[in-house]
Amino acid sequence: MITDAINNADLRFHAASTPRPNHPGGPVTLSPGSSPVPRRRLGAHGPDVPVLGLGSWNTWDRMRPADAVALILDALEHGVELFDVAHYDMGPHAENARTDLMFGEAIREAGVAREDWLLCGKLWLWEYPRKGFAEQLDVALDRIGTHRADLVVVGDFFGELPIPAVVTDVAEQIAAGRFGAWGVNNWSARDVWTARRFAAAEGLTPPTFAQLKYSPARRAVAEGAPFAELFADGMALQASDVLEGGILAGNLHPQRKIGADPGNLRERIREVYPKLADAAAGFDATPAQLAIAFCLTHPAVATVLFGASRMSQWHDNLKALDLVTKHGTTLRESLTDVWVDANVTDPAASAT
Repeated sequence: MITDAINNADLRFHAASTPRPNHPGGPVTLSPGSSPVPRRRLGAHGPDVPVLGLGSWNTWDRMRPADAVALILDALEHGVELFDVAHYDMGPHAENARTDLMFGEAIREAGVAREDWLLCGKLWLWEYPRKGFAEQLDVALDRIGTHRADLVVVGDFFGELPIPAVVTDVAEQIAAGRFGAWGVNNWSARDVWTARRFAAAEGLTPPTFAQLKYSPARRAVAEGAPFAELFADGMALQASDVLEGGILAGNLHPQRKIGADPGNLRERIREVYPKLADAAAGFDATPAQLAIAFCLTHPAVATVLFGASRMSQWHDNLKALDLVTKHGTTLRESLTDVWVDANVTDPAASAT
């Protein structure tokens, strides 16, 4: 079971001895007292990545351009060069958002060489195969201002999906040099196994990570037995929606659109927030720091994604690493009563 793996987890990270990126001002140097964020392998077929990554939904488009540039450079200074950036234009995300455009402008203004940052893009399935992956990538990459991604996440879906066709189409884009590795967003464990087995049989690149909703409140899927078998087989976990759209950071009623609410648990999550806040106070930490640190105690987690639209948010969230270093899996003991989807969400289901 995944709980046994967590209890016996080795929480040491791959050290990042020096920051990776460079920019026109010369090599990035760490500020006094700072250190590069550690790294983990993103599954058997993925690259080493920082254990923290920055998302784009409702972030870059809520910032002044100069602030976005400053945040990007500060993230790079700390060795966080992984940016999850998507064109939100389909299905529930048909929002005509500009966040990807704003990110592209900011990273160019920052003067960062393309080889010095990692782009994790998204391929949507809402209109697949009518809108194929090549077409989606053409548009998405052009909006950011680059010719390739490093990783992509193939989005969630409802109903039936021709998984062999998806795996084959992904492989065509990998062969074309559009990206090197891929993962899935909130697929069921059964569907991930189908994709991995088909890829193995055909000699194609399998999905190497699963981007799942994971937080102190939502654990059933990421910590359930079905995904434990995938993690044992070399899959990595990329934790997303770790702050429940800001609710677990104390913004109980966000005024912006936030992620889906599988199981209709959001009101219950608001109710248990004070328990998270009390537990965080016991560690002299913020609720957001504790929520992020909690995710990092999962041995399959390679990266925890979160959004930051202010430099202060970014700096506060970085301190989650100190909690993991000091307290390890004992952090979890304080959060037992924050878990709300136990016996509610089927661990074998998708987290859509």
